[in-house]
Amino acid sequence: MTKPTFVSERAWGIPPSGIRKFFDIAATMQDVISLGIGEPDFDTPEPIVQAGIVALQNGATHYTSNSGLLELREALAAHIADRYAVRYDPLQEVLVTVGVSEALYIAMAAVLDAGDEIIIADPCFVAYAPTAKMVNAVPVMVPTTPETEFQLTAEAIETAITPRTKAILLASPNNPTGAVTRREQLTQIADVAARHNLIVIADEIYDRLVYGTEHICFASLPGMRHRTIVLQGFSKSYAMTGWRVGYLAGPTELVWEIRKLHQYLIMSAPTASQWAALKALEVGDPYVEDMRAEYDRRRRLIVGGLNDLGMACTEPQGAFYAFPCVGQTGLDDNIFAEMLLQEEHVAVVPGRAFGAAGAGFVRMSYATAYEKIEVALERIARFVQRHRGF
Repeated sequence: MTKPTFVSERAWGIPPSGIRKFFDIAATMQDVISLGIGEPDFDTPEPIVQAGIVALQNGATHYTSNSGLLELREALAAHIADRYAVRYDPLQEVLVTVGVSEALYIAMAAVLDAGDEIIIADPCFVAYAPTAKMVNAVPVMVPTTPETEFQLTAEAIETAITPRTKAILLASPNNPTGAVTRREQLTQIADVAARHNLIVIADEIYDRLVYGTEHICFASLPGMRHRTIVLQGFSKSYAMTGWRVGYLAGPTELVWEIRKLHQYLIMSAPTASQWAALKALEVGDPYVEDMRAEYDRRRRLIVGGLNDLGMACTEPQGAFYAFPCVGQTGLDDNIFAEMLLQEEHVAVVPGRAFGAAGAGFVRMSYATAYEKIEVALERIARFVQRHRGF
């Protein structure tokens, strides 16, 4: 296909998301069970919804401060301090964004110059490498494997560092693998970052959704607060994807520069959504725990079921994704996903949509009802039996 005359090289060089294709097909079919979408199937808890409604009724239809509601920023600073013992100034060091997607973009745009390299684990969330390219930086993908439980190691990072390396992007828990980086590994990565004077962008959007392990806020590690930008939000833990509220926290001199980009791109995050987010911090913990417990129940079902089928699946310790290997079928991950959707009406995402290291795997989200996962496993079992060694 020839590039249209008025399309920039930047836009032309970025491929469309590998996730959307399968949802577009599934939308035309009946009786599809989707294990593809990375969105909670829970509705936003009612007190949070009501807070948004009341805010609108009270006239919260105007801009807030560029940085976000002061009440929300104060609550966020207290939340981070309470959970991770990292203290941020709500006036200067916390910025409310339109989801973590905006936070990711403006963080990269503020710290990366053209040609700078940023190290990213592979497989990873589909937006990471394209966002780096949008700011004319170079994503350096470092493969992870089931043998190391998809952990990004300090040794692998060290090997990838060049004179152009400026940043490391850490995502723990990880999408699509569900890997949660252990404290020992994070401490070693912190040592690498300090020795090579690298900035760390830490996407911790799934921090509340961990199972039998501990989430470590990277900025809480010794010496890391001043070189870390923490990305966080409400979409996953509080089931607030459509509200579009995220935030970032970091040292004053970095957040000052990031805020300027936010001012010109966005102005401010949605006002009623910010009031709803404040309510989420005030009353949301019991709801988060209930959802986390249900995700854990589904996690055990899907991981056990996949392993019973011979689809080797490393146990995910965070987020709400399983990442099984499809090699036993003899099909590559793209063909597996296409045929599974057509033959059994189960939607999954090919692993290579998340990077080259994802080839041979598929992502299955367990952010869907337990009973639907049971039916999906029955359908997958039929499919695998038909195509084993295809």
